[in-house]
Amino acid sequence: MPNWGGGNKCTACRGTVYHAEEVQCDGKSFHKCCFLCMVCRKGLDSTTLAIHDQEIYCKSCYGKKYGPKGYGYGQGAGTLNMDRGERLGIKPEQAQTHRPTSNSNPSKFAQKFGGSEKCARCGDSVYAAEKIMGAGKPWHKNCFRCAKCGKSLESTTQTEKDGEIYCKGEMELNVLQ
Repeated sequence: MPNWGGGNKCTACRGTVYHAEEVQCDGKSFHKCCFLCMVCRKGLDSTTLAIHDQEIYCKSCYGKKYGPKGYGYGQGAGTLNMDRGERLGIKPEQAQTHRPTSNSNPSKFAQKFGGSEKCARCGDSVYAAEKIMGAGKPWHKNCFRCAKCGKSLESTTQTEKDGEIYCKGEMELNVLQ
């Protein structure tokens, strides 16, 4: 006798799965909307699925959690991000603290590409591709902001007083006050 009104139980939510909404994987039933990666919650299909110990993952999260680690095991452009896998339960290695050198003789690389100059706001090296000159000093594009209001500046909208840069509007307000 047929089972009217019933169906298998969804492995993810334990609700009844009817035939029209059923996805089967590894002998288990899922609702289409429950067939998601355990980490990033993206929808899965037969081409993006990876299984590990009864858990389902997209190939990207599976590779990050269980794949090989170290130099040379990158996966395309995804390796350019700063994701160290904390949300996957991977404990990051302790990063060594940066200790700036007091070497006054910059390298040939720094001489050629402009890394020997220091940003007037943050003190880090300013390279040619990101350098803006203002008040006779080099600045990063992100640091080239009004010291009072924080607005991003351009060479035509900035003015200088006592070695600091301001928007022309801020300086006019200060002069009037």
